[in-house]
Amino acid sequence: MRLSVRQGLFLSLLAVLLVACGGYVRNPLPDTLTEQAAADGMTGIRFWGDQVPPNINEMVKEKVTQVRATRPKMFAPGARPKIDFLSISGGGSDGAYGAGLLVGWTAAGTRPKFEIVTGISTGALTAPFAFLGPKYDHALKEVYTKYSTHDLVTKRPIRGLVGGDSLAGNKRLAAVIAHYVTPEFMAEIAAEHNTGRRLLIGTTNLDAQRPVIWDMGHIANSKNPDALNLFRNVLLASAAIPGVFPPVFMKVQADGKTYDEMHVDGGTTQQVFLLPNHLLIGKHQGALKIRPRRRVYIIRNGRVTPEHKVVKAGTLSIAARSVSTLIKYQGIGDLYRIHEFTRRNKVGFNLAYIPESFSDSSKEPFDTVYMNKLFDLAFEQARNGYKWKTQPP
Repeated sequence: MRLSVRQGLFLSLLAVLLVACGGYVRNPLPDTLTEQAAADGMTGIRFWGDQVPPNINEMVKEKVTQVRATRPKMFAPGARPKIDFLSISGGGSDGAYGAGLLVGWTAAGTRPKFEIVTGISTGALTAPFAFLGPKYDHALKEVYTKYSTHDLVTKRPIRGLVGGDSLAGNKRLAAVIAHYVTPEFMAEIAAEHNTGRRLLIGTTNLDAQRPVIWDMGHIANSKNPDALNLFRNVLLASAAIPGVFPPVFMKVQADGKTYDEMHVDGGTTQQVFLLPNHLLIGKHQGALKIRPRRRVYIIRNGRVTPEHKVVKAGTLSIAARSVSTLIKYQGIGDLYRIHEFTRRNKVGFNLAYIPESFSDSSKEPFDTVYMNKLFDLAFEQARNGYKWKTQPP
């Protein structure tokens, strides 16, 4: 087939675009080195989310040492301390629900101080504020009621469709994260970590197809010059919806060389998590001669009931609806998984999610009108004494 000059120029331009937009030039970590890779040269700051860490005994010992030094009353003879966990799920702009619930919980005067806080995706952005407590309620409200799509997303659909790594850029979201996660903020995280509390954030290692759990307090406490950047990047990666936001490439060292790992939204592998499901808490706490009363509070930033919606007969509409349906039922499955974990470990199960009665819908990815309504709904529910569900849906 003979091409005209115009057709030839068009194809040449397209080829240049495909090469130019091909994205990050990678030096990927070989599979054989996966288990020994250290992010930014820091060890002990992360573990796989689908297995019990091989150094679990050392992790427990460190935590116990910290608690004994800073909170000795927990180990007083006959003590039955309350130990509360908080797990915050993904959900995009529906994260306004979890933010409102936490702020309303403070207003009710019954919000506990959580021993472990975990977050995935939008929950990863909420978790550090929840970990540091009510003094950051103003920031929680601000993040989920003030910032619109324009403030968080740089749209670049053409680049994404002709070989780029995403349909939108994440520089604006990164700037928002950096605004709140300052060296002073990190110092507060580190101080709480040193009392034995833990802040855990989940990402997905897309190369390995496995969930990764990052110990954010360990990072904050590391004194490593790259710690602040890594802390921010973990939050950015956990919220990196595949295809929408670009992945975050984590620098890792293994076998004396530097490589990269591709990390994306933690919700790709799990919508919400507490700890590896195989872990038996009692096995590790029995030697401490304490009998704590443990409770987990799970905030599912989404609905758990079917939502009827007529889908347009187009590729993108069908794909989008299918993905949202997949995420909904993956999230429900995760709730059952955590419920089984709590049953085996004798932990109280408490669940909150967006009620079926809330019928508003978002008109864009981060619709401030929608988020404000959702925040206000959750705030009032919590301030008036939220009735936590004790069973998965």
